[in-house]
Amino acid sequence: MTFEGHSTAKGLAVQLKDIRKRLPLRVLSQVDWEHWTTWGYVVAPAAVPEAHIRRLVDLLWEFSEMRPTDPTTWSRKQLRDHQMQELNNSGMVEIYNHQYLWDNRQYPRVYDAFVDVWDRPDLWVAIDRANLNTPNRDGRAFTGFIHWDVDTSLTPFPIGVQGVLSLVDTDSETGGFQCVPELFRTLEHWISTQPADRNVWRPDNSLLAHGIRPNVSRDRVRMAQYISMYPAEEQNVADRDARVRSWREREAPKRPAFPGDPRDWERTRYKTATLTTLGEKLLGSRSWHG
Repeated sequence: MTFEGHSTAKGLAVQLKDIRKRLPLRVLSQVDWEHWTTWGYVVAPAAVPEAHIRRLVDLLWEFSEMRPTDPTTWSRKQLRDHQMQELNNSGMVEIYNHQYLWDNRQYPRVYDAFVDVWDRPDLWVAIDRANLNTPNRDGRAFTGFIHWDVDTSLTPFPIGVQGVLSLVDTDSETGGFQCVPELFRTLEHWISTQPADRNVWRPDNSLLAHGIRPNVSRDRVRMAQYISMYPAEEQNVADRDARVRSWREREAPKRPAFPGDPRDWERTRYKTATLTTLGEKLLGSRSWHG
């Protein structure tokens, strides 16, 4: 699983790269921690059991109405267009609350890795989706993209982190996560050199933030689950209730970036996910404070 910037925390003044650790590391090594704070990303191998990977892979094929052994089924049109134009044809799978997604979110090693990064245990997990990025062919066109998940015109910068759980082996041909660590180190200086009317969400040159590479392979796919955690906001009752409702009713989050599934398969085909005690705390249905 690869970590990079994403869901933002409110009321925090210290950037993640500037945290002085108080809690002992659970998953990351000291070398990993130094890499994270220097370059803005780190890889945590074997984040979930292989069985979790296999069953989620099968689910994503089923949910996408594609067959892994029949590439002629891989060029289905996306069911809804994305308001974030760069996501169109990127292979986003509009599934958010299936048991298999929650099993990975509430898996202790995944949670412990986020505790390492945030240096605190009281976290919520974002209700996010998955990705199945097939090769560019048969009229399907995806050129890849680069963006930031936050408004880089804000001072101080918003604070956040995202995990990308890779479900298959990837290489330079199959697409997948990309970033430029140098920009993480020099972002303040880079911004000072840009015109005032720059796009605060997307860089205009080769100093890349992060995004998805196009799949230029002949017959392989990229598959991943997005997992983000951030400090719990238990005082935000409206947000907490919306999260619990999304889980209980198997609904996509009510946000512009998430168009949802027009077939409504999660609600009509699958049951509400069963949560562990840790999962309930990560959702917000159970308090971290007793």
